[in-house]
Amino acid sequence: MPFGEYQYSLDDKGRVVIPGPFRDFLEDGLVLTRGMEGCLYVFPSDRWRKIEEQLVNLPLTDAQARAFVRFFYSGAHKTRMDNASRVLIPPPLRQFAGLKEGGEVVIAGAPGRLEIWSQERWWKTIEEIMQNPPAPEALKGLIG
Repeated sequence: MPFGEYQYSLDDKGRVVIPGPFRDFLEDGLVLTRGMEGCLYVFPSDRWRKIEEQLVNLPLTDAQARAFVRFFYSGAHKTRMDNASRVLIPPPLRQFAGLKEGGEVVIAGAPGRLEIWSQERWWKTIEEIMQNPPAPEALKGLIG
């Protein structure tokens, strides 16, 4: 599982370097898509196939399920790292996440995925968590 946080710049072509500790995790290809709280999710290809299997089984009659699939699946982009371990982030995903060419991004590990954030949104989100931490009951059983 990937963990840690790394800061990089988005180059003038919309590419970002994948940090060394995360490269093996994504070596067989990856899928970028819209994530929650304005970040991008990055899934290894094998994990994405499992997610697709779950999405296809969501009920078509459920409006919330359809809305989630539109949000999550329609933004997906399958790609690979180039020889310099960079990933091109398509313009619609850059716009969604507030990523600007030459701007700073944070790449953070999470269970089963990576998250790509604009540096500004990342620190705002961390600050919000610090000001309003999860209730201890919500963490019961998760952390010894």
